[in-house]
Amino acid sequence: MSVITVFNALHCNEEQIVPRLVDTTGYRLVGDGEIAALAGKMSGIPAERVSRAFAAKTSLFNPFTHEKERSVAYMRQAVAEMLVEGNLVVVGFCCHLVPASISHVLRICLVADMAYRVRQAQSLPVPEKDPLKTIHKSDEDKAAWVLQMTGKADPWDPALYDIVIPTDKIRAEESMHLIVRNLHAEVVAPTEASLAALADFRLQARVQVALTLEGHEVTVAAKDGAVTLTIEKNVLMLSRLEQELKEIVQKVEGVRSVATEVGKNFHQADIYRKLDFQAPARVLLVDDEREFVQTLSERLLLRDMGSAVAYDGESALEMLREDEPDVMILDLKMPGIDGMEVLRRVKATQPEIEVIILTGHGNETDRETCMQLGAFAYLQKPVDIDVLSETMKQANEKIMQRRQQGS
Repeated sequence: MSVITVFNALHCNEEQIVPRLVDTTGYRLVGDGEIAALAGKMSGIPAERVSRAFAAKTSLFNPFTHEKERSVAYMRQAVAEMLVEGNLVVVGFCCHLVPASISHVLRICLVADMAYRVRQAQSLPVPEKDPLKTIHKSDEDKAAWVLQMTGKADPWDPALYDIVIPTDKIRAEESMHLIVRNLHAEVVAPTEASLAALADFRLQARVQVALTLEGHEVTVAAKDGAVTLTIEKNVLMLSRLEQELKEIVQKVEGVRSVATEVGKNFHQADIYRKLDFQAPARVLLVDDEREFVQTLSERLLLRDMGSAVAYDGESALEMLREDEPDVMILDLKMPGIDGMEVLRRVKATQPEIEVIILTGHGNETDRETCMQLGAFAYLQKPVDIDVLSETMKQANEKIMQRRQQGS
């Protein structure tokens, strides 16, 4: 029930080595896509958003949604459960979710020098227009991920792997045979200690998800059923939080005891906040009245609704090309591309975004047009913050119901 993990630099013959490895060993191939899909199914986060956790660039909304951290927690659980099957070839970013303490995992890295990788990209049936840019972007994402998971700045650091294969110097067939030979080494065979480490990893992952479901973010460690929770951010009522965390964790199967401690960053300025998943956190405010929109953003944050801000229609559409909010609060009268045109374009390309019109310049004709274009609601300024908050929650409920029906 040994496992092989393969982490590779882009264009390093992985497309030749991995299939041969699977055919020779008979092991099941598991990639990031399958793991992200399973994590998405467990969490309710769309799989494509789960996969964004691999990108070096974090979502504009992540400070409010903590979606990256939640995605990683669920992917960690998915990986932990899969490892129990054994006889797997795990390929991609998720390799680095597997702790080093699990010794019956053979960790492989495929890498080559940059000139070779560029030539490989240029030899594809459809050559890339700018292979160097694509390679650098891939390396940037992988470096950020490895740093986050392991603390190592170099994603190809030999200390992270059992074998580092320079694929510009070793042919694909030879690379595959090298991996298979080492797979049968005694050091990679499952041992009592290694299987215990896997059990600890599974428990840690399940506890992390149980806490995530309740909106908590703390560091989790597990050893033989004993769970330790580390609170890194300051909290006004520590004893109450500790008791709440213990009550959640004690319900997780396999937990024998729970201890809490404060971490080295406990006294930093950040205040611990429990996440509220019922309130929309991926909100984009679009309004050219800067003072109004900044004040509105602050007032929404007090109600656990995080938001990003755009001051004109063009900026809003540019943001939508890179990151997708769940709810958009949109003014109608703006310089350049006005709110009506923004609404029209959003609903034509990203109809799943719920748009709430909030304007001080509209009329009944505008209201009818906006609703026909697919706006969720039409509100007039000045608006009662409680009315706006409730409207946003209703829009969020509609989104959640649609996702549940689609899953």
